Amino acid sequence: MIVNSSFGFNQGNPLRLTYELDYKGNICGSRNGDPDLHELDVRYWMNPNQVYQSGVKDNKINLADAKAICLMECPIPAIDGLNFVCDYPEGDIRLSVDDWINRDYDYFEYLTPDMRNSSLQLQGPCYPVIFPSVNVYWSCQFIARASNVSLKHWQQMGGINIDENILIDKTIHKAIDSKSSVLKRYVADIGKSWPVLIVCGGLLPLFLSVIWLLLIRYFVAAMPWITVVLFNALVISVTMFCYIKAGWLGNDPLTVVIGESDPYVHITGREISHLHAATVVLTVVMIIAFLSSIAIIRRILIATPVLKVAAKVIGEVQALIIFPVVPYFILAIFYMFWFSATLHLFSSGQVIRNDCNTDCCSYDLKLGKVNCDNCCGYSMHYTPHIGIAILFHLFGCYWATQFFIACSSTVIAGSVASYYWARGEISHDIPFVTVVSSLKRLLRYSLGSVAIGSLVVSAVEWVRFILECLRRKLKLVDSARESCFGKMTSSSSQCCLGCIDWTLKSVNRNAYIMIAITGKGFFKASVLATGLIMNNILRIGKVNVIGDVILFLGKLCVSLFCALFAFLMLDTHKYKSAHNKISSPLIPVVVSWALGFIVAKLFFQVVEMSIDTIILSFCQDAEEHQGNAQYAPPLLMETLDEQSELQRLTQGP
Repeated sequence: MIVNSSFGFNQGNPLRLTYELDYKGNICGSRNGDPDLHELDVRYWMNPNQVYQSGVKDNKINLADAKAICLMECPIPAIDGLNFVCDYPEGDIRLSVDDWINRDYDYFEYLTPDMRNSSLQLQGPCYPVIFPSVNVYWSCQFIARASNVSLKHWQQMGGINIDENILIDKTIHKAIDSKSSVLKRYVADIGKSWPVLIVCGGLLPLFLSVIWLLLIRYFVAAMPWITVVLFNALVISVTMFCYIKAGWLGNDPLTVVIGESDPYVHITGREISHLHAATVVLTVVMIIAFLSSIAIIRRILIATPVLKVAAKVIGEVQALIIFPVVPYFILAIFYMFWFSATLHLFSSGQVIRNDCNTDCCSYDLKLGKVNCDNCCGYSMHYTPHIGIAILFHLFGCYWATQFFIACSSTVIAGSVASYYWARGEISHDIPFVTVVSSLKRLLRYSLGSVAIGSLVVSAVEWVRFILECLRRKLKLVDSARESCFGKMTSSSSQCCLGCIDWTLKSVNRNAYIMIAITGKGFFKASVLATGLIMNNILRIGKVNVIGDVILFLGKLCVSLFCALFAFLMLDTHKYKSAHNKISSPLIPVVVSWALGFIVAKLFFQVVEMSIDTIILSFCQDAEEHQGNAQYAPPLLMETLDEQSELQRLTQGP
């Protein structure tokens, strides 16, 4: 991953994700352009006829080859006359870039007669501003509503005919709203919102997770109820925020325009459509969550005894509350490196002149004449190996995350197992001894087992991802001819892989516990863990499932709170205007939610692994002593007693 990322750091430039290229191949807003474009962020197409022709079907001209320059803001037609936007000053035009900007990019009065005649033929160096335009994600979106005053002055000057077709509007909108452009903006949003990710994806879940563990330690009986109520409240809150940004509630919808614009001009984009889809999905999740909460009310009481066992372990081995901070900081450093490398990898294409066959001419200020041999524009070209590098980078992130979480799980399992097999008699000697001893065993003996276990899960997840991508492509290629057999095969394969993935995750978690208990390798530990669970499924299943559900809801509570706080931070003026404006809050919120869930998982697995380790240790203990566990603490025996369990199941809340 370091070698792979070094390619991105060497070749990439995150500015390319936000800003576009001018006709010289410069990145708008870059200091390294010719001229210096540091303050010139917005791409503007100078020749409206080229824009129109690029949208005509079967025309050789592409919008990427239409002449575009970088400006500070999108020009608008003059109210009582005609204004021009002229090319970068060079050659016989003795103006500095600052003077050119101060003159609103118009030096038409300084042109020689030849230059004026060329400009009237829409060959430059100056072009008339006939159509109003607005800044849509740092490109000037034409509004196909020509200024009658400007057009009349242009015709009186003898300018050639200018097409006023709606195609001018649609052509630019199609380019700005393309899938690749939207993807680049989504990745750029991650870079722009890094303070939000640090607060909502790093610091906030750390604080909330520690608070939750302390509450479990001291208020275990109330925590299942608090968790369920809080989960529903947070789901509703996040869904309402989505409704507001989607424009279905309130008057603060997401807009694609940067800066002020005509309120009567309505421009949509894929980002808004994606936000609408996310809102619908969250609405369904909200309804399902509410109904599921009602369904499990009577069974919540079962979770309390299980959580009491974990709370007792945490009380005895108090270092377990602090230990997750270690993998937390390791993952924090890794993610900072990974996100930075991601921005550079996604922007590591090459700026190459297009190979075009257009018949166009424009005035070259350096040559001092009309040049018809230099009409092709520049574009970003991504080679196949960049796509492979990005996929490898994403896979590496998933595997590394699983690996660090698995290492943490194994250390926790080793510490809890030490507590179980010592009958709790070592509690006065530990605050850190058992945790440090477990960490040493992991580093000395079990890293390979943890690495291969996390790799297996990652590989299955990526097979699912690749199959889903192939299914979508095949569906797009020939959706009409898709047979029932094809649909059935696709659905069944996804279902099978989903079941395999869920089974592997469950087996892996228990395998890590058996690695910590027995010191065996991954595969032997997996077989041993599966055998113990199957032999005792009726005894341990009913007390473990509801506990896992409550813990899962707890993780969701932390991550949803992070998502909600991310919404609040992104709704400030900083992220809704100027250079920090994000295209959509969707991706930063989802990333904050995912990071919050990962951090919560690191801390919540203290409880989760404590429960599972105690139960598997109990099963192993019973196997070694003819069905009678010799080392089990009394609270666990009471929890696993079948008669008391049946009694609790039949009682109301």
